[in-house]
Amino acid sequence: MTEQHVHSNNTTTTLMQRFAVPFEFPVSFTENLFDPENTTVIETLCRKEADKKHKVIIFLDDGLANSRPELVDKIKAYAAHHSEHMDLVADPFLVPGGEKIKTDLHFIEQMQKTLYDYHIDRHSFAIAIGGGAVLDAAGLVAATAHRGIRHIRIPTTVLSQNDSGVGVKNGTNLYGTKNYVGTFTPPFAVLNDIAFIMNLGVRDKIAGMAEAVKVALIRDADFFKWLEQNSDDLATFKKTAMAYMIQRCAELHMKQIGQGGDPFEMGSARPLDYGHWSAHKLESMTHYHLRHGEAVAIGIALDARYSVLKGLLKPGEEDRICFLLEHLGFKLWHPALENRNIENQLEVIIGLREFREHLGGELTITLLADIGVGVEVHEMDDDLVVQSINWLKLRQEN
Repeated sequence: MTEQHVHSNNTTTTLMQRFAVPFEFPVSFTENLFDPENTTVIETLCRKEADKKHKVIIFLDDGLANSRPELVDKIKAYAAHHSEHMDLVADPFLVPGGEKIKTDLHFIEQMQKTLYDYHIDRHSFAIAIGGGAVLDAAGLVAATAHRGIRHIRIPTTVLSQNDSGVGVKNGTNLYGTKNYVGTFTPPFAVLNDIAFIMNLGVRDKIAGMAEAVKVALIRDADFFKWLEQNSDDLATFKKTAMAYMIQRCAELHMKQIGQGGDPFEMGSARPLDYGHWSAHKLESMTHYHLRHGEAVAIGIALDARYSVLKGLLKPGEEDRICFLLEHLGFKLWHPALENRNIENQLEVIIGLREFREHLGGELTITLLADIGVGVEVHEMDDDLVVQSINWLKLRQEN
């Protein structure tokens, strides 16, 4: 709808353009995605045009390819078996996993050139298989080539299946700033395969559970209780428990993004970033030796204690939260929390200013009013942050 407004001085005419664009994409949970008898990939490709052979290019996390050397042949065999609907234009292209792919724009340019060389157009598919960093980078490439190529995410880590993979953000780092270059572009589909999770190393299995604890704390007390009740099965990576944890966590993230009223983050609130203001700083301070989920676990514990000190959360609940995180395998202390700059300022508190800039200028931090109930504040007391850090240090010493 276009409305015309004529200003009183009759010298300016302003036309206000308004339109809405609906977004929807399927998020599937399955096992053994590239078993020829599993038709999830083909059904996804044919979701809009059933009677067509779909052109596909695949970017594959090289760490995953090295740990599962049979995967490339499985993908090629799957495409051959379903050649009526799937045209795999080349062998999967290996790309670096982890933050490496997000810290050098060379990789973005290389992936763009691959799409160009193979004539991947807006009705073709760029599929990314890997962890969150690979999905972020490939999503940015797909979103900017031809102003948007259909992009399918196949997350292969706990963190990417239960959190980032179902989101609408893509990005890469620049000028030393995390996700400085990026877009809000929903994927065409997200396909989660629990088999990838069961093949992960122990550290990566644990790290991704932090986001489940986070979203339970701010949105679903019953899910938090389930995490507590099933913590033994999660700590020993029982498939049934892992599968439910991932799916429920993804559902809660999807609900917030789809129904929270701000999917493209036009405002300053980031409720899903509970525990993240310090986590982002810890990641950069440790040069990403801390996994994202490991940093988030520390951030959750820090903000839980802060919530108690601020009088928002009932005393003792922070211990309950920390006990769950520790039982799942997290360490809730890192020496970087005490790092100071040349002016003797705690670097993690400087992270608050950086987080404010990330939010667009107004600080909005989610804290806890209760288990399952997040509350937003617009300022943080530096002294209480220091007390919370000291509390975490005492916990690990005792």
